[in-house]
Amino acid sequence: MEILQNLKLSFSITLSTWTHMLTVTGRFIGRVVGTLPSLGPSNGVAVMIPLTVFLCLDATCSLSLLTSIYYGAMYGGRISFILRDILGIEPAMTTTRNGYPMANAGRAADALVI
Repeated sequence: MEILQNLKLSFSITLSTWTHMLTVTGRFIGRVVGTLPSLGPSNGVAVMIPLTVFLCLDATCSLSLLTSIYYGAMYGGRISFILRDILGIEPAMTTTRNGYPMANAGRAADALVI
């Protein structure tokens, strides 16, 4: 029974308005950081750690913000490579074969979605 109470508590924290707002903001910041060449997800998280201290966030909110920045930067690194053939981060190298040629063929929106 204690497991169900802990699960209920974790869902209530995760689905709170403040935590949801932090994750959406973190994904936006992560995409901006990820599109900058040679500034990857780990650097983006390292730069944003003082932000969590400045906002006086607790551990749960800090982790949700930082992990969403990391996730957004992983996606954002692909944007610059697909559209301009500028390598941002190493995981974006998988898009070399399909993403940039699709953008040159006029299917950039499809390449970004895939």
